[in-house]
Amino acid sequence: MKEKLEQIQQQFDDKIKEADSINSIDALRVAYLGKKGELTSVLRGMGALSAEERPVIGQLANVVRNHIEEQIASKTSEIKAIETQKKLASQAIDVTMPSGFQRQGTLHPINVVADEMKDLFIGMGYTVADGPEVEFDYYNFEALNIPDSHPARDTQDTFYIIDNMLLRSQTSSVQVRVMENTKPPIKIICPGKVYRADNVDATHSPIFHQIEGLVVDKGVTMGDLKGTLEVFAKHMFGENTKIRLRPHHFPFTEPSAEVDVSCWTCGGKGCKMCKGEGWIEVLGCGMVHPDVLRRCNIDPEVYSGFAFGIGVERTAMARFGITDMRHLFEGDMRFLSQF
Repeated sequence: MKEKLEQIQQQFDDKIKEADSINSIDALRVAYLGKKGELTSVLRGMGALSAEERPVIGQLANVVRNHIEEQIASKTSEIKAIETQKKLASQAIDVTMPSGFQRQGTLHPINVVADEMKDLFIGMGYTVADGPEVEFDYYNFEALNIPDSHPARDTQDTFYIIDNMLLRSQTSSVQVRVMENTKPPIKIICPGKVYRADNVDATHSPIFHQIEGLVVDKGVTMGDLKGTLEVFAKHMFGENTKIRLRPHHFPFTEPSAEVDVSCWTCGGKGCKMCKGEGWIEVLGCGMVHPDVLRRCNIDPEVYSGFAFGIGVERTAMARFGITDMRHLFEGDMRFLSQF
């Protein structure tokens, strides 16, 4: 049996030298150390040995087993190292080579204009306020002097979630929330998405963006509002831009006005862009209605304020000469790559 064990070790040593893969090494392990392997078969015959032979053969068998296991472990490490080197060589990257061309994205024109307007007003001392897009009817309508029966609800028809909850039709709801929780002086802008049940066409969309502004303090006048809007118009449309305020009605401001700017195409002479009028309407504004202040626990005898609302899409269309609002939402790279 001693000769058999020495023969098994010699046979294994010859075959392990020829092994060139993990699979072939594993096959050798099974052939020699498995349940039906060469070494296992020899060990099963130890019961027929004498008491004197048994410990000698057992010790030799352990030596052979340890030798086989060590050779398997060593050869496995050697094969893995070779395979790793081959893999690294096949996947080598020349870091000095120029990378492939990658398209560089740009900001969407809506974001370009919105960011520029926010930067302008922040530079004028305004802070940015935010609020929920899913809003209570009270904040979107009632707190702004628009009760259930008010006709202004028809022009701001929106999407209701439940009877008293809806997708906000204006960011004025954020102004109400700020006035409820902040004591004057207040100087904020409220940018964000708003929703109205409008049909999609060249100048309308059921989803669009607004930036509304609010100032509440002692001694705030219509002159402060006009001066603020003149700074805005000159910054966005050019230093030679003029503005005019036309009387209008908004339930939440008194007095109220629509604001026109001199046409950026013809300078006010009259052209196709302004339909020959020389002026283009860009926003609405007014002095905050005393009833709105009272609902927010602000005394209108002590404080006054102004508010304005700017459509970001309309401003972007004016800024970039876009004639159809739908281009801003369709994601057509032929259009967006111009910006």
